[in-house]
Amino acid sequence: MADPMFISGEIARVTEKEFLRADDRLAVEEPLEIRLGRTPIAVTMRTPGHDQELAAGFLYTEAIIRCADDIATIAGPDRGLPNIVSIKLKPRVRFDPKRLKRHFYTTSSCGVCGKTTLEAIRVKTEPISSDFKAPLSLLYSLPERLQAEQETFEETGGLHASALFDETGRLLYIREDVGRHNAVDKVVGAALLENRIPLDRHILMVSGRASFEIMQKALIARIPIVAAVSAPSSLAVSLAREFNMTLVGFLRGRRCNIYAGRERIISDGVRES
Repeated sequence: MADPMFISGEIARVTEKEFLRADDRLAVEEPLEIRLGRTPIAVTMRTPGHDQELAAGFLYTEAIIRCADDIATIAGPDRGLPNIVSIKLKPRVRFDPKRLKRHFYTTSSCGVCGKTTLEAIRVKTEPISSDFKAPLSLLYSLPERLQAEQETFEETGGLHASALFDETGRLLYIREDVGRHNAVDKVVGAALLENRIPLDRHILMVSGRASFEIMQKALIARIPIVAAVSAPSSLAVSLAREFNMTLVGFLRGRRCNIYAGRERIISDGVRES
């Protein structure tokens, strides 16, 4: 059975001396339409797989739902509608139809690009008050474990990964996608559907950079520590500082930069100056 996350094809591989014909695998990118009942509310470019988690996570991190019990049914994709997930909410859930006017459109690269201002992108919430702390030794173990679990990345080299770890460092979920924000929504959606939220004693690890939108999604899920292999953006750092989150970047080997929330990281004997 074909893997829906990548496709194979012939390419010309260029070396210093010659052109070679070779088989290569590409990460699949297709649109997913998220519907409330029959009403489309979002289209995101994603890698197929864990689509119901993605849809549930998206509704949660956009504050349309507050818990898994707000969902009456979730259906799709299926053969007839391979790129549509439809969610019906329970009658008690209040949702202002006017919010549909901005019609979420997300891309695989930058998330919800229709949100043009900081005020529009913020979701009203409180700073995180979790007293959870993590030792450096635990943080240093995460990148290698993340890379070891990135099955499709090994095939294509073209996917982002997000992973959720509990306070002991146990890996709970890892999800891959061409969109880093989609990978986070899939992880949050998986936790939501298993009634694990709030995630106030957990760590989110992402394979690329830490963007504002990733931090916003972690904030809504109440994740106190976010770690990234690469750099954060300035807005990501601002959000982390404002909402009492710990943000770690350039987590590679036994080095990292702590941009916010230093008090949650236990030094493990590393000398402080």
